[in-house]
Amino acid sequence: MASCERYASHVNKAADENTPLVSRQRDGSIALPKGWGSRHTMTFLAFLGFINVYSMRVGLSVAMVAMVNSTSSSPSSFHSHTGNSSLVKSLLQHQSGEDAWILSSGDALEPDTNGTCPSPPGWGNSTSDKPGEFHWDEQTQGNILGAFFYGYMVSQIPGGWLATRFGGKKIFGLGVFCTAVLSLLTPLAARTSLYLLVALRVTCGLVQGITYPATHSMFGIWAPQYEKSYLVVLAYAGGDVGTVLSLAVSGVLCDSDMAGGWPSVFYLFGTLGVLWTICWMVFVHDSPASHPRISEVERTYIEGSIGKVTTPGSPPWGKIFSSSAVWGLATAQFASNWGLYVFLTCLPTYMKEILKFDIKTNGYLSAIPYACSWVVKMLAASAADFVRQRGFLSTKNTRKLFQTLGCLLPAGMVLLVGYVGCDHAAAVATLTLYMGFRGLVNGGFTVNHLDIAPKFSGILMAISNTFATIPGFVSPLLVGALTKQNQTRDQWQIVFYITASIFVVGASIFLLFGQGEVQPWGALDCAPVVVPESPSVNDVSDDPETDEQDKRLRDN
Repeated sequence: MASCERYASHVNKAADENTPLVSRQRDGSIALPKGWGSRHTMTFLAFLGFINVYSMRVGLSVAMVAMVNSTSSSPSSFHSHTGNSSLVKSLLQHQSGEDAWILSSGDALEPDTNGTCPSPPGWGNSTSDKPGEFHWDEQTQGNILGAFFYGYMVSQIPGGWLATRFGGKKIFGLGVFCTAVLSLLTPLAARTSLYLLVALRVTCGLVQGITYPATHSMFGIWAPQYEKSYLVVLAYAGGDVGTVLSLAVSGVLCDSDMAGGWPSVFYLFGTLGVLWTICWMVFVHDSPASHPRISEVERTYIEGSIGKVTTPGSPPWGKIFSSSAVWGLATAQFASNWGLYVFLTCLPTYMKEILKFDIKTNGYLSAIPYACSWVVKMLAASAADFVRQRGFLSTKNTRKLFQTLGCLLPAGMVLLVGYVGCDHAAAVATLTLYMGFRGLVNGGFTVNHLDIAPKFSGILMAISNTFATIPGFVSPLLVGALTKQNQTRDQWQIVFYITASIFVVGASIFLLFGQGEVQPWGALDCAPVVVPESPSVNDVSDDPETDEQDKRLRDN
């Protein structure tokens, strides 16, 4: 340990955080592992885990359409429910495939004098072959779906602490396994008691709330310096894939006769979740040092790049909450999530009430923005690692660049939504670009927790994700207050201006306070800065005395 600390200190004297990391390379003895490694297995299984998590989360939104007897539910307009019921109602309509955008066959329609667009041909037509067995009105449906978010917000910080204390592998596995069991019990709970179903959904939110902090905690130990963006974003991209799969598969299952139709959604995804948990617990380990099958080359490469954890340690809560880098990160995530929740909860309302979209007859089109977002996420992550590895930008400037682009470009798109008029094709294109550009933040704040505090990255994710869950409740309340009994384009333009302003403020604060270097309180126990061999960097410095000093430090 002593020699490790001396070596890290020696390297840090040679280059501060603003120096490109590639230029810090001194030791050519640590080779880059070739081919598939244990870190890739962990990332792939985490990717499959998040597919399961989001499939089970979205599954109820899709199944709700088939569960409810719509003929007995009193109709109500979208804007008549605000607050949490507005949030979950919009989530229901967007995610279930009940809402998917339809392009008009002709040119853009002209707005009515009341500030809304005329209904295109065929608007409002939908059929349902099977009557549902539950007589829940829209507010009851909203309460059922909204219960998830209460549990989800509460468990973030406890989940981060548990992952730091007991290991991310166990906590993430526990979160997915419990969600799977609850999914299997959902049909029974729904048929037993409405209150039991609501309690189950709160519990489901509680156990899913620990998944992101636990995974971030693991990547703080497993993700090498120049692979962290790509590995982390690849794992979290399972959420987009899971959403798209759930939209497609759940609708088919609900229309089938398998296990009574809608219950098969919960049985299928719940069973897959249990099977995934077995694979996760067998093939994944908390750290490279504890993995029995990892190659020595890969273990040395990972630990030589970021260090290793020897003792869990107690989180320095005072230093964490007083760190400007942490709050800059949390603000950036808040702004990004505000944009996400506006897309999920508010823009579908705008499309329905103002543009008069009927999104009931084309569920697959609703997957286009998610597909675009997934592609941009992966490109942004790869590009962020590339510019850092090649030394074009420091870690701090790389994060700030991608975060700024991921905020300002969507801000422009959300403003443009209010100016496309009644052109449905332009509206779909604008919303797709909106979600796509937002994916650029995956080269920004998404990985920044690992940059500044790899030892406590799970706790930092828990703090920022708790803060960033607030828009899920606040944005529908704000939109409801602005548009209640006043569904006009002018009022919605105010919503878009506010969203764009939050994007700008979030980007500005991250530019001021965002950091890229490891904070003194967040470093792993041993963190020498060593990078894989690169043809653009010489393995031997021009100073023989320095090379000899490096050799002595390594030998010790």
